[in-house]
Amino acid sequence: MQRLILAFVNSMRALRHLAVHEKAVQQELILFILSIPIAAAIAPSVLVFLILTGSVLILIMIEVLNTGIEAACNAVSRDFQRDIQIAKDCGSLAVLISVVLVAIVWFYTLWHVFFSGSGV
Repeated sequence: MQRLILAFVNSMRALRHLAVHEKAVQQELILFILSIPIAAAIAPSVLVFLILTGSVLILIMIEVLNTGIEAACNAVSRDFQRDIQIAKDCGSLAVLISVVLVAIVWFYTLWHVFFSGSGV
């Protein structure tokens, strides 16, 4: 139980740091907070609500991992190194893919709720 408590404390410290210092995480947290009532209003089922809000949580999770990669790379060297550039670019690509995922999930749902008349 002690390990779980320590892991939770460490996680909250990371969340606090990211929420204060990382602009992308700040924007994504606002997006998540806004997504909850919007998803609740448009989702025809609990499952769709969970998919909508879960897609935003996946985006935040990928952003957290990308920030960790950036921090680790910066701790190794701030000088240009090709391998570090590749690591950072891959993290950035992961964020882009998750943004595309969020857009697809939300646009698909909005289309079906408002234009197809069949729900999701």
